[in-house]
Amino acid sequence: MQKAMKSESANQPHRMGSTELWIEETGSVPESNVLITVSDETGEHTYLIAGQKVLETKASLFVQAPEERPVVGTRIWVRSASTAFRWAGYALALVLLSFSVLSFSGTVKARVVLTGSMVPTINPGDIILTTPTTNVTPKIGSIVAYVGRRFDGTAVGVFSHRIIGGDAKTGFIVKGDHNPTPDTQHPKIPDITGVVIFVIPLIGRFLTPKALMITVPLIFGLWLIFDALKND
Repeated sequence: MQKAMKSESANQPHRMGSTELWIEETGSVPESNVLITVSDETGEHTYLIAGQKVLETKASLFVQAPEERPVVGTRIWVRSASTAFRWAGYALALVLLSFSVLSFSGTVKARVVLTGSMVPTINPGDIILTTPTTNVTPKIGSIVAYVGRRFDGTAVGVFSHRIIGGDAKTGFIVKGDHNPTPDTQHPKIPDITGVVIFVIPLIGRFLTPKALMITVPLIFGLWLIFDALKND
């Protein structure tokens, strides 16, 4: 059987990080192998003693590290990044699941703002979350999303502006914070699709087709990198 031990009389120590390891004897069994792994502040260092040869290698090629083995060196930031990435994924999945349930029930709707009529309160690329008027009553100061119509009643789009006057009976006076004058239309309750309850900055910029073509492969690539580092 082979033996590995530290001795000050050895002539050729093998350095493993900041640790010096002396291998003094070789066994009488040629096919015997010894795997030695040392973990210190510089990382994990492994040698395979095979017969008369001493080879530097990686422990992960032969054995799976036990849970109690300390994480050192570059593995620290790899594990930390992997943990943070995993928990961020869990949080994102929880948020998306919660929003899906609320959206399916009609409690909350989301839309991406495309214009700057509400700058600086709401900027292009922000996502607004709205809830129906049955949940929150529109009033002066509220930001509402309403269906804009031509004089003949034809719908032309949805606008998100602030109520500055009027009432539900005669119609609300609405105006974009950045616009110089109020809107021509005075929307009533049937025209209001929801009251803005929350604004998520910037996320809408990453939901365009061009942005998704970049972000989706990037996220997938990062996942592959972290997975490879974790298994290294």
